[in-house]
Amino acid sequence: MNYVIRSIRADEWPAVKALRLLALRDPIAHLAFLESYEEAEAKPDSFWQERAAGASEGSSTVRQFVVEGPDNEWAGTLTVLMEESGTKDWAGLPVERRQGHVVGVYMRPEHRGCGLTEVLFDEAVQWAWAAGAERVRLMVHEDNGRAQRFYRRAGFRPSGVTVPFFRDAAQRELEFVLERDGG
Repeated sequence: MNYVIRSIRADEWPAVKALRLLALRDPIAHLAFLESYEEAEAKPDSFWQERAAGASEGSSTVRQFVVEGPDNEWAGTLTVLMEESGTKDWAGLPVERRQGHVVGVYMRPEHRGCGLTEVLFDEAVQWAWAAGAERVRLMVHEDNGRAQRFYRRAGFRPSGVTVPFFRDAAQRELEFVLERDGG
């Protein structure tokens, strides 16, 4: 099958919304995403329009990538946020160097395990390097073993940084990083 990895376009906000809502129905969505299906569904179209416009091709600070199948259906997605040195991240921790932060990773179940997620990650990481990232990172829930296994196969390693899980401070999210030099 022919698949294309590409950046979204601003006018594709309905597809961005539909795939996000599908992702939020995944059995482990409660561990993987910062919002619930109900929260996302209640957002007005203007939210989705702004979200798509801000992460579309041409943006140098946020980029959402999709895997588009031969039938033009989106098989998966992820977003890279560029974080600047000297700022604070979403958890209030200092950002020590320019880095890409991978968020919103989702692959439809019927497309998992065939290499598409690896190709999607490769494209996103290459974009982050081209945008000047010194490293790429992501956060993963301590109980999300499936995601942790994939991130390790993709070359990401635990950094030792943990933050409390936003839904339950007794649980942790682990930072995984990919250094530009591969180390």
